[in-house]
Amino acid sequence: MSNISEGFESQTQPQFIRYLGIAKASAGEVRSQLYVCKDLDCLTQDQFTKAFAIAEKASRQIARFISYLESHPQSKRLKEDAAEYEV
Repeated sequence: MSNISEGFESQTQPQFIRYLGIAKASAGEVRSQLYVCKDLDCLTQDQFTKAFAIAEKASRQIARFISYLESHPQSKRLKEDAAEYEV
């Protein structure tokens, strides 16, 4: 999530796509760490299966988003309006 947020704030669409790629790689890392947790008996099979499915789904969604952005290049990036905070 942090990589996606950081990429969204980047100046160009190619930078955003790069950060999305990093986020996708992180989802792969999570899946790898889930195997380690399962092998060390830190997770039940049911917990592993559910968490792995979530990480896999996130990876697929990010990949589809990257494909969409690559097939719809934009000359300008949209930014969200600045947030106002009261301290």
